[in-house]
Amino acid sequence: MTTDRPDFDPHLDPARLDAARLATRRHFLARVGSGVGLAALAAMVGESSAMSIVRGLRGEPTGGAGGDPLTPRPPHFAPRAKRVIYLHMAGSPPQQDLWDFKPRLQELDGEPCPQELLDRERFAFIKGHPKMLGSPYAFARRGGSGAWVSELLPELGGIVDELAIVRSVQTDQINHAPAELFLYSGSPRPGRPSMGAWTIYGLGSENRDLPGFVVLLSGGRNPSAGKSVWGSGFLPTTYAGVQCRSEGEPVLFADDPPGVDRAGRRRMLDTVARLNRMAHEEHGDPETLSRLEQYELAFRMQMSVPEAVDLAGESRETLELYGCDPAAPSFARNCLLARRLVERGVRFVQLFDHGWDVHGTSPGDDIITQLPRKCLETDRAAAALVIDLKRRGLLDDTIVVWSGEFGRTPMNEERDGSKFLGRDHHPHSFTIWMAGGGVKAGIVHGETDDFGYRVVRDPVHVHDLQATILHLLGLDHERVTFKFQGRDYRLTDVHGRVVPALLA
Repeated sequence: MTTDRPDFDPHLDPARLDAARLATRRHFLARVGSGVGLAALAAMVGESSAMSIVRGLRGEPTGGAGGDPLTPRPPHFAPRAKRVIYLHMAGSPPQQDLWDFKPRLQELDGEPCPQELLDRERFAFIKGHPKMLGSPYAFARRGGSGAWVSELLPELGGIVDELAIVRSVQTDQINHAPAELFLYSGSPRPGRPSMGAWTIYGLGSENRDLPGFVVLLSGGRNPSAGKSVWGSGFLPTTYAGVQCRSEGEPVLFADDPPGVDRAGRRRMLDTVARLNRMAHEEHGDPETLSRLEQYELAFRMQMSVPEAVDLAGESRETLELYGCDPAAPSFARNCLLARRLVERGVRFVQLFDHGWDVHGTSPGDDIITQLPRKCLETDRAAAALVIDLKRRGLLDDTIVVWSGEFGRTPMNEERDGSKFLGRDHHPHSFTIWMAGGGVKAGIVHGETDDFGYRVVRDPVHVHDLQATILHLLGLDHERVTFKFQGRDYRLTDVHGRVVPALLA
């Protein structure tokens, strides 16, 4: 090998020569720029502060929470709860037909809507001057709290004294995807971490062999906002929710492919880990370590997940309590799986049940046919979950939440002259319930006007709900932050307050 360069050394180490050939001008300038810039920054603010800023620019944790997502981390203060099960009725149930009884609305059924409800108002689908729609279902006072509960929810009505019913929740969003994103990430636009991701970022996990954040779906479809509602946003991807399926492989791509045994998989992962660590030392990208952690968790999940989702060991009495067929995917099966997962240390379990968008355009989305069908599919299992957690000693430190993403109007939507009964989207008030985990049981919080239209007492904004859930977990919502693109972000954005009346 010859060269005309006078400074060429033919005895140069071949490995170093290959590395020099691969080094591009872009690599050189990036290294020089970061090195000179970091040296200047360190001289001005000190080495530790400089590295903190650099980690922030890279999107890495800058202090407080973070680190290995599978390592438990101490809360900010003594927690009331260790874990969360969030039951989301995707599409949003109508509060006037389930939890928020309105005699005055019954009296005005079929009458033109009062003008004051329409002035300066924006609807998703209602046009013209709609008519009021009283509930076709009977209500009764249940439990010691005397809460009004619809005949469609007999099982939940039977455990009403375990619940905190919140009738005064408000959101800023009027359409499904933005409202779901707002509820779970604090922003109506994709890109922010979800509530479950923030929880794992703040507290870590209690079981290294299972994901800290698991998602279960029923109803045949993803939520309108897609998988962003359990994503990690700008947090490392190890904080994202892991979807666990009811049919086939519980977690996609976790099983070994044909011809690869467990020992072979272990050798492959060890080799990949070495390559990833070399890449991380070279470039410092936190996602490199995230991939390494995900590979290792997937390897352990091959043994832990099949056991966690196997219902063969559940008693007949427990299966009957939930109304669960072990072989059939359903909301009931997912509720039972949620109990098994939190029992094994999963920190955040999120259930989405599709089919609650009751516009009244056909029998498939009205309040006469579809709403009773959805209540029949979910009422028994949701009540069973609370009962089962309590009898196993898990309810005291597990928060259970039931909600949609917004409320429904007291007017009949009557889209395009439809003869079916249904309600449009409504952001100003909706009802949720909470149980367990330091939640004050047997109360009804908040009040709406005579039509369930606007909150008239004790409003609870979505950001307040987020702050309260984090508080119950021992986390100060103002301190669970992550620096991204030059500023600190948090689940509650710059809003949110804990609601003391909901705390036991």
